[in-house]
Amino acid sequence: MRNENGMAKETKVALIAVTAGAVVAGVGITAYALVGGGSDGSGDEPLTAKELQAKPLSAAEVEQTTEQFLAAWAKGDAAGAARLTDDAAAAKAALASYAKDAHLTGVTFTPGKKAGPKVPFKVAATVSYEGKSKPYAYDSELTVVRTTAGKPVVDWQPSVVHPGLKPGDILRAGEAGTPPIKAVDRNGGEITAEKYPSLGSVLDGLREKFGDKAGGSAGIELQIVRAEPGTGPKDTKDTKDTKGGSDDGKALPDKTLLTLSKGTPGTVKTTISPAAQAAAEREVASRSRAAIVVLKPSTGEILAAANSNPSGMNVALQGSLAPGSTMKIVTASMLLEKGLAGIDKPHPCPKYFTSGGWKFQNVEEFEIKGGTFRSSFAASCNTAFISQADKLGDGDLTKQTQEVFGLGRGNWQIGVPSFDGAVPVQQAAQKAASLIGQGGVRMNPLNVASVIATAKTGVFRQPYLVSPEADGRQLATASRTLDPKVAAQLRELLAYTATNGSAAEAMASLGGDIGGKTGSAEVDGQKKPNGWFTGWRGDTAAAAVMQEGGRGGKSSGPLVAAVLRAVGG
Repeated sequence: MRNENGMAKETKVALIAVTAGAVVAGVGITAYALVGGGSDGSGDEPLTAKELQAKPLSAAEVEQTTEQFLAAWAKGDAAGAARLTDDAAAAKAALASYAKDAHLTGVTFTPGKKAGPKVPFKVAATVSYEGKSKPYAYDSELTVVRTTAGKPVVDWQPSVVHPGLKPGDILRAGEAGTPPIKAVDRNGGEITAEKYPSLGSVLDGLREKFGDKAGGSAGIELQIVRAEPGTGPKDTKDTKDTKGGSDDGKALPDKTLLTLSKGTPGTVKTTISPAAQAAAEREVASRSRAAIVVLKPSTGEILAAANSNPSGMNVALQGSLAPGSTMKIVTASMLLEKGLAGIDKPHPCPKYFTSGGWKFQNVEEFEIKGGTFRSSFAASCNTAFISQADKLGDGDLTKQTQEVFGLGRGNWQIGVPSFDGAVPVQQAAQKAASLIGQGGVRMNPLNVASVIATAKTGVFRQPYLVSPEADGRQLATASRTLDPKVAAQLRELLAYTATNGSAAEAMASLGGDIGGKTGSAEVDGQKKPNGWFTGWRGDTAAAAVMQEGGRGGKSSGPLVAAVLRAVGG
């Protein structure tokens, strides 16, 4: 196992309009013309169900299933369309709700160019509610699969109805449950998704949290209404480990898709810095699968949060990823406290070290002969940390993370939903792996930015996006701080790493009070590890991850440095 430093012929199908018999109450569909049947045509004995299930779908089967499903949906025949899926009960409920709750009329479907069993399609309709009407169009997609009996059906997912739906969610038109808000940055400037794409989901979360408190009045909207926690059906196809997540609202907030009549917004002031957010947006937009969070260490204020894919998972605040060697900040603080390391004392950094039956190594099998803990930390030597595993209790790292760095308790209240990190108690090899940010350790850029902010100031301050004075909520606290001598040594290690160690290349263009740490984490199924980097400059700290970015110093390092440079100290 290795971490950052070495842990181990498409058919063109004509489109035709469905006959008038397939149009009911102004609802219609533009569908595929069929091109032949679905028989085997080989003249051999009939295939068994198991053989048929394994047989690749023909173009005709995909097209016919798509046409029949969309035609039934277009007619308002929820039961008929549902029978053409692999989960009739869930599909029937969702499609019936589509007509009843979303108040969509004049619905038409236009299939696009298929890619194997996947068929994209366009939806056009009118949303009508209490005399208010507006057209609404969107894109969706379905996939055709075989049942265990070999029958081609639609692979049922809530996203077939609308790409924004998760299990238990519904589309609903009517008076919005919460009034709209006008979010403003720390300088009073309005925050919009058009200006800052990465904050679209954050704005939804702010509305859900503060809409009823900000003094606005609700309008009439088409919304995605999220399932209440624990009430929606379990999505076995896309599960996430949310242990350690805050209870700051739903995992995802309700989302407005179309406004039929505007309400009166209330104003919510955030801690967002326009300079930091603009820089973060610009930098992640030029990279693939990147996310970054910027904090003010002296207060915990969140200055920016951005993701390369603004419409996807909010990795910056809610991601759950192994943090790799950035976790060595926490581990180093523990080793220094326990006397298992001294900043300038000799410390082993061999090429390999075996712990719990696993053989760990450093990237490119490097070693430091006669080195100190300072040199091992700066070079991000895995074995220097792994070698101490047998001297630690199974719960020591968990306690250090919770008691000093305030992570992993599930009690952060930042103002919108967040994941607060997880460092479970582990044993043997997994315990050793946790020391270098692998094993069961899970974090996101918000968590890692908080870690280096705590290291910078010596005190954990829970990050927040909206001041607790806005609603009287209690911010999380840590039960203790580091010994002042240890805190000073930890800051010195991070400063040295930023000027002479693995973080120096990325931080070279920054002067003054700086500190940094690289990190990478291997992920099963990925050719390249996730690249992490965290650093501070003055009273600004940031952390970033690039999934499949490779080594953190080369991938996320320039991202963090660019944002710190733009923001200043």
